Amino acid sequence: MSEQVLLYVEDEDAAVFLLETALKEAEIKVTLLRVADGEEALAFLRRAGSYSHAPRPDMILLDLNLPRKTGHEVLSEMREDNALHGIPVVVFTSSAAPSDRRKSMALGAFKHITKPSSFDGFVEAIKDACSPLLNGSAA
Repeated sequence: MSEQVLLYVEDEDAAVFLLETALKEAEIKVTLLRVADGEEALAFLRRAGSYSHAPRPDMILLDLNLPRKTGHEVLSEMREDNALHGIPVVVFTSSAAPSDRRKSMALGAFKHITKPSSFDGFVEAIKDACSPLLNGSAA
């Protein structure tokens, strides 16, 4: 069986590096792909333009604070698209605002996780975030 595909929608390169390091530390083996803004995420998911051969991700880690379309806008459009609504989405963001958490969950996020400030906390958060992949409940 090939590795599961994890799509990370994140505009900050440092956060992507931190995720790659945390995945190695947690021994979570996935094919990690990344897009840097909300419109690019939707193009990837819909296999539009240069993404015509993009794989369907088994799970998405979605930041909220993105250029061009916010994470909530991406999640909303995914949930309205029959071809995309079944992909598990974990909102993984710096926002700890209860209103953001409520909105994420109302839009159908599997989880809403606030990025921790310590590396050890980040690794634990990644283990929690990737639980749909690890437990076989991903799309």
